Amino acid sequence: MEGLGIFSWIFLVGFVCLRGKAEPFEDKQALLEFVNILPHSRSLNWNESSPVCDHWTGVTCSDDKTRVVAVRLPGVGFDGPIPPNTLSRLSGLQILSLRSNRINGYFPSDFSNLKNLSFLYLQFNNFSGPLPWDFSVWKNLTIINLSNNGFNGSIPYSVSNLTQLAGLNLANNSLSGRIPDLQLPKLQQLDLSNNNLNGSVPKSLERFPESVFIGNNISFPSVPSEIAPHVLSPLSEPYNKSKSTGKLGETALLGIIVAGGVLGLVAFAFLMLVCCSMRRKREDGISGKLNKGDMSPEKVISRSQDANNRLVFFEGCNYAFDLEDLLRASAEVLGKGTFGTAYRAILEDAATVVVKRLKDVNVGKREFEQQMEIVGSIRHENVVELKAYYYSKEEKLMLYEYYTQGSVSAILHGKRGEDRIPLDWDTRLRIAIGAARGIARIHAENAGKLVHGNIKSSNIFLNSRQYGCVSDVGLASIMSSLAPPISRAAGYRAPEVTDTRKAAQPSDVYSFGVVLLELLTGKSPIHTTAGDEIIHLVRWVHSVVREEWTDEVFDIELMRYPNIEEEMVEMLQIAMACVVRMPDQRPKILDVVKMIENVRRIDNESQSYAANKAESSKLESAVGTEHSTSPNE
Repeated sequence: MEGLGIFSWIFLVGFVCLRGKAEPFEDKQALLEFVNILPHSRSLNWNESSPVCDHWTGVTCSDDKTRVVAVRLPGVGFDGPIPPNTLSRLSGLQILSLRSNRINGYFPSDFSNLKNLSFLYLQFNNFSGPLPWDFSVWKNLTIINLSNNGFNGSIPYSVSNLTQLAGLNLANNSLSGRIPDLQLPKLQQLDLSNNNLNGSVPKSLERFPESVFIGNNISFPSVPSEIAPHVLSPLSEPYNKSKSTGKLGETALLGIIVAGGVLGLVAFAFLMLVCCSMRRKREDGISGKLNKGDMSPEKVISRSQDANNRLVFFEGCNYAFDLEDLLRASAEVLGKGTFGTAYRAILEDAATVVVKRLKDVNVGKREFEQQMEIVGSIRHENVVELKAYYYSKEEKLMLYEYYTQGSVSAILHGKRGEDRIPLDWDTRLRIAIGAARGIARIHAENAGKLVHGNIKSSNIFLNSRQYGCVSDVGLASIMSSLAPPISRAAGYRAPEVTDTRKAAQPSDVYSFGVVLLELLTGKSPIHTTAGDEIIHLVRWVHSVVREEWTDEVFDIELMRYPNIEEEMVEMLQIAMACVVRMPDQRPKILDVVKMIENVRRIDNESQSYAANKAESSKLESAVGTEHSTSPNE
């Protein structure tokens, strides 16, 4: 019996160990069936031989790796109805995100098997038909987003049984009928806008703003009747003696109210005008001088009040001027970008610098200075060096070296005509390799955590050797994330970036991929056709390549150079790898550097080549050679 006990114990330990290494086999098979049946335009690294829990894109397993608990596959290009008896077999699934695909058909009835589902994101698809009638089967549902589909019918009353529900978004569908009285104490976010709902807002939802119900035939609660007499009685009581007197009194009182309101508005407007004028005088010191294009000798920053507000130069900077010298310099606008306006300032000793005047800085002085110290410590031939900065409550300035040839954007997209000198292929290669090396150096800073956050061709310049140099390093994390929805900067932004302050290194790789596409096509990331149609460069290139019209991608100015088509195709493949939608499928920037270097060795000097190899080794040791994947968002 004792021997049997020992044997049983050994067997039990071995079983536990094997179980720890095992995979959720049934879940894996269900996912493979799902992805093999449902057509999709993006390739996934799902296959029978690779472990589902550690390597499959968009899949998360439980801690013990016995069940799949999350599937996140936004924007994969799924096209068609969800195959039955596939995803519904993932009984441990808690998070399902299939947003921004082209999935159609009815809501899968077999999803009722997903008893543990907590977060459901199916927005921006082509679902149709009614919503599930019995939401009670998903007791743990916390967030439901079914917006921007074609669901019809009524909103099931069973939604009110979801006691954990915190967010419900059914906007932009074709739902009809009355809104049920949803007694949901934890509900914090609601959007039922742009449907065909009617009736009135139930009492349980009156706490939400009217905006969540717009686009329906919904009536909103009026002022309660018991309040109305209390509000009106003081106005009518003094004039109860006769009708004529009452009317005259009401008219006179109305006139007094209107006159008082007008006078109040005038006084308020005058007060605001005075305040704004005083504030403008106080804050426009440097701004006014820069915008006029000439900084006058007038002293606008009092040393007694701003003793600590001075130009801070970094070690090794050989400029010999102070803030007052800068204020006296003549200046002209170079351009307005995402984070501010750039000026060229020519000082009295003929030194020329670029002054970047920041807007919408979102951090305090301490954090600003810490970020400037990180950026100012970078010394690399492919990173534009930050020479100095200035911080005050009203103004934040950054000073850089002036590059005479201007930005890659200006060179590439400048006015085309007979007098234009085209950007040849060798120069475009040098721009690409230089910028890639610069970004790799940036990513190695701050223990390998620094992110540029605003890679675009207007932030890349040509150095004396005609290689690309990256500017505006590290500003994204200290600036407000507010930006116009359609802008040139938006064309570079990775799909996962909703807040530029939280951008990650894979988003820099995406933006650099867009720059590569610019160099290859000669087109801006967002541009318009003759018919004012807005074209997104990444989507356009995808569509052209998909139709195997690769030759139509390349800039016509490159067609004059012989024997470069193979190199351009290689560069196009690198660019396409950088702009894949899922961040964890993009290459690391160090790998991008090596791939571009392999297109053609363009370093003519062996010394430069050796220096670049040494720099690559340094970057690899700083960043680390292990390619870990970034988490899905």
